[in-house]
Amino acid sequence: MKKITISKLFLYRHRYGIGYALLFLAFVALVFLTPLLSPDGLSTAEMESVVASHDVSFESAMSGNIVDLPYHLLQKLSVTFLGLNAYAIKLPSIAIGLILGILLILLLNRWFKNNVAIISSILTVLSAPFLYLAGSGTPLIMLVFWPTLLLWLGSKINGKVLKKTFYAFLFALFLILSLFTPYMIYFAIFSVIYAFVHPHLRFMIKTLPKIPFILACLAVLGIIGYLGYELIKYPTTLEELFFMHDFSWGTFLNNIKDAFLPFFSWTGNIESVFLAPMIGLASLALAITGLISTTKGFFASRNSIASVFIVFTIIISGFRTDAAVLIIIPLAILTAHGIRYILEKWYGLFPENPYARVFGLIPIAVFLGLILIASYAHYVFGYRYNPMVANEFTDDLALIRENIEPGTVLLITGDTLEYDFYKILEEKENYTISSDTPSSSDKEKIKKIATLGKWPARLPYDLSRIITSSKSTNSDRIYLYE
Repeated sequence: MKKITISKLFLYRHRYGIGYALLFLAFVALVFLTPLLSPDGLSTAEMESVVASHDVSFESAMSGNIVDLPYHLLQKLSVTFLGLNAYAIKLPSIAIGLILGILLILLLNRWFKNNVAIISSILTVLSAPFLYLAGSGTPLIMLVFWPTLLLWLGSKINGKVLKKTFYAFLFALFLILSLFTPYMIYFAIFSVIYAFVHPHLRFMIKTLPKIPFILACLAVLGIIGYLGYELIKYPTTLEELFFMHDFSWGTFLNNIKDAFLPFFSWTGNIESVFLAPMIGLASLALAITGLISTTKGFFASRNSIASVFIVFTIIISGFRTDAAVLIIIPLAILTAHGIRYILEKWYGLFPENPYARVFGLIPIAVFLGLILIASYAHYVFGYRYNPMVANEFTDDLALIRENIEPGTVLLITGDTLEYDFYKILEEKENYTISSDTPSSSDKEKIKKIATLGKWPARLPYDLSRIITSSKSTNSDRIYLYE
């Protein structure tokens, strides 16, 4: 009987290709379908983002309205063509999240061996923090997208001999675009300082062709100069991009505490759009293992960048609490280091036994599966049923579409943001949005009226129906009158 050689089996020879294909299919399905399941509704930040996107125009951009401009342009296009609905609002983040996930996979694949890269990629792009970013219709995802893209382009500059100039120009272009995102100027400064301080990266910069490198630097400096001129003319924009309103060290330190509490608190009793804990205990243990393993050879660029990035994330979180999501990038790198360390130790026990190597993957696969299932279940059910988090989202838009006939006057009794948001619905569809309570003289021209939010003042109509929400508080959301 012929002896079976594991290395010649089809599944063994193509294991990485099959693994990446399955990961890609699962990732695409989750990124596009999960926002329909969770979070259940829209957050205040998403409504603010839609209003800001709706107000974007050439004139407003020339008047200093450039904060998160690339994202708001995409969101405006999405809502314009698909209408004002939850999926259209989230679609830009879904598309950017898809690109971001691919970039993370490519980055990890470039820095680590295939077996390490594929496992760490699964844990990163299928995790709760990443799925939340990809399903949130706010520019927050850009805070993670730009550094990941720039890190990947930097790795390509470091590795490619013939295309260094091309990737250097791309790096300069996207570095300029990233400056439209608040506080990314600090990442740009951080990247430049890190590149010139780190000996390996400094040597790599010296090997770049001189003339293209100088032209790229001049282009970056020119755009930064233009932005600086515009920001001096519009100081409000300058504050949004670079500074924190009413800065104080007490506020700065409290912001850091509030920023990371949802990520590492296991009680879940935190009022935030982030579901606590965003980082599971098993994933955190892998990252800590990776951090310890990087102490040997710390000054290699892929080792030190994770540690330095953590410090950078902590500092930026002092200015903006939701900037703590940047922790996704160093955690992905440290998780890969942890997995590499564990696999090396296991393979070191059986250096010449292929069967032990193969069967050693079984407990790793079980461990990986448990982490993913627990993380996904925590994400979907937590955002729907944890009252501390679920009440940060409103399903009013869906209730309006399901229960109010076009042509009905919708009276907004809430704040200005709600009125501005639903006024967009009036432009897209046959609804009439108002903030003024109708009088008796309006009964002839207004046959049906609905009020959103609190019980309004007495109306000259008969209450016909009350529409409720599944949220644990403020369940009476819409009152229909005829």
